[in-house]
Amino acid sequence: MNSVKRLLFGLLAFALIVGVAPDVQAQSKKKSAKTTKTTKKGSKKGTSTKAATPKPMAPTEIELPLNSNDCLFAIPLSIDKPYGPTSAPDGSGRMMEVVADKTHPNLFEREHNSVWYKVAIPYNGNLVIDIVQIDQWDDYDFLVYKNTGQYFSNHVMLNKVMPVAVNLGCVDSAGLAAAAQKTDKPKSKANTAEGQVKKKDSDEPVLDLPPVPQSTIGMNPDATDKMLTKQQKGGFIKSIPVRMGEEYYIVLDNVGTNGKGHTIRVSIQVDAYEPLVLFYDKKGKRYVDVDLMILEKGGQGGERPVIRNEHYRGGRVKFVPGFNYTLYAKRDGYFSVFREFNAQDLMMRDTIMLYQMERTERGSSFQIKDVYFEDGESKLIAGYDSVLMDYVAMFRNHPEVTFLVKGYVQSYGVDVEADMLLSLDRAKTIKEYFIKNGIDAKRITTAGMTKNEIKRAAAAALDKGGGFSGIKCELIITGKTTDQ
Repeated sequence: MNSVKRLLFGLLAFALIVGVAPDVQAQSKKKSAKTTKTTKKGSKKGTSTKAATPKPMAPTEIELPLNSNDCLFAIPLSIDKPYGPTSAPDGSGRMMEVVADKTHPNLFEREHNSVWYKVAIPYNGNLVIDIVQIDQWDDYDFLVYKNTGQYFSNHVMLNKVMPVAVNLGCVDSAGLAAAAQKTDKPKSKANTAEGQVKKKDSDEPVLDLPPVPQSTIGMNPDATDKMLTKQQKGGFIKSIPVRMGEEYYIVLDNVGTNGKGHTIRVSIQVDAYEPLVLFYDKKGKRYVDVDLMILEKGGQGGERPVIRNEHYRGGRVKFVPGFNYTLYAKRDGYFSVFREFNAQDLMMRDTIMLYQMERTERGSSFQIKDVYFEDGESKLIAGYDSVLMDYVAMFRNHPEVTFLVKGYVQSYGVDVEADMLLSLDRAKTIKEYFIKNGIDAKRITTAGMTKNEIKRAAAAALDKGGGFSGIKCELIITGKTTDQ
């Protein structure tokens, strides 16, 4: 009898895969004809470009894919990246995969309005799930299964695979109503965003990041219950340990009808560095949006995108010890930022990773201090020229930019002519360094200090309390080539 059931479920699964495209109507899910609404407030062009941060637009609703209420078509989730807000799950799909029985009572009595997700585990830790309901009155439950390999979906339907985490806690309607009444009370100005604006003495603007919505149900390390049954009330169960290379399925079911959607976010709790990553235009005195990509290297899947966002405006990023990372940020009118580092290079106290976005406009300059020459010579001291490689990479990524290398010397004005020649020779040495490392010589011009500059520097050094400037050379943008 069991072999007949196995054959039957196998045929059903095959028919499901073959019949997805032509037989869309067979799905029990009814698609709503409503269109997604987005706010247009504050979206007019030509508005002020002051440093004030615009209010974030309401997120666009994601329509759940066809057949995603069946295990075979589970939606893949990315670690630490929210998915949603979604449309409402509607129906149980083509196949009723989860049904409780006397032997297995701690399952859905049946799937009502479900959606399946799956997530690949990139590193060892504890599984964390955060689910934000759009409508607080919806009664969402969820189960977590570990993928057992071939025929996993069939084994779930036959109750041969049991969930590793169960959250069937019922909704406390009375408690939600009381919380809603408290929330609806008018707030004093002191408690509003307007009343919480803080003045800063510095010119650096305050970054106004959108608040993170609070999850209503999920799984986290602070919870005490390992399982919530139908008779229990609550929203959160305790995290379970997971390991790199494993895959887990999450089936989320709304018991009620006419419900709304949700947002789901899966993460892995691990000892990690989570600094605030920001990009700042010092000249414009403002944070800027960038096209940002951060890749994690070292996992079983090779390179894993941690962030891929064309309009990244700042936020916390998780870097896991033992992994290498590549960060690449670009924006029109600015030099791109490229960094490779190991998470171990970051310090726990480094709560902010602030990258200066340097403009590519003519006249922008970069004063370099941490490069050293032999005393009275133009030869670079070995081992002290590595700082130049950051600028080599910067200009290599922007072949359209031309620049001037200006050399400096520390002079008491005893032999001004000799000092002028030495400053020019040092500029030429740095130019040769750039050429040696792949920068076209046609893009680089050189200059030394003028006679008046040397006299002023010498006078400043001889004054009481005066001293030499620490600048060894300066890179000045002269323009852009016309053949790009």
